[in-house]
Amino acid sequence: MTIDTTDREILALLREDGRASTAQLGRRLGLSRTTVHSRIERLLARQVITGFTVRMGAETERAQIQAHVMVTVVPKLQARAEAALRRLPEVRKLYAVSGQHDCIAIVTTETVAEMDRLLDQIGSLDGIDRTVSSIVLSTRIDR
Repeated sequence: MTIDTTDREILALLREDGRASTAQLGRRLGLSRTTVHSRIERLLARQVITGFTVRMGAETERAQIQAHVMVTVVPKLQARAEAALRRLPEVRKLYAVSGQHDCIAIVTTETVAEMDRLLDQIGSLDGIDRTVSSIVLSTRIDR
């Protein structure tokens, strides 16, 4: 599917505020509400947009502990390891990556003690060979 400049602008505005009304988006883009609505519907139908989500406020985000966990998986147990990670609600994202590690899990907890427990839990999951973790100290860019 081709995404034109107007679609890109709509997507950028929705990234800023996913709750913006079609009327608000239309005013910012110089388009009618119905044009914006039909374009969003088309983007949904073609699965360019696959859903909407909640972004936490800065205060809430700063209060949480976030880590990037580089995971090396036992070669024949990739599916089992991924399924086990999927069941952990603290795992917010899981990326398959190239390089020394097989995937990177983005995890979030409320306290350092919970993070310690979670990292131990991830390391003991069936199919996980080893992990290397980095705690996020601050976010410099968030788009």
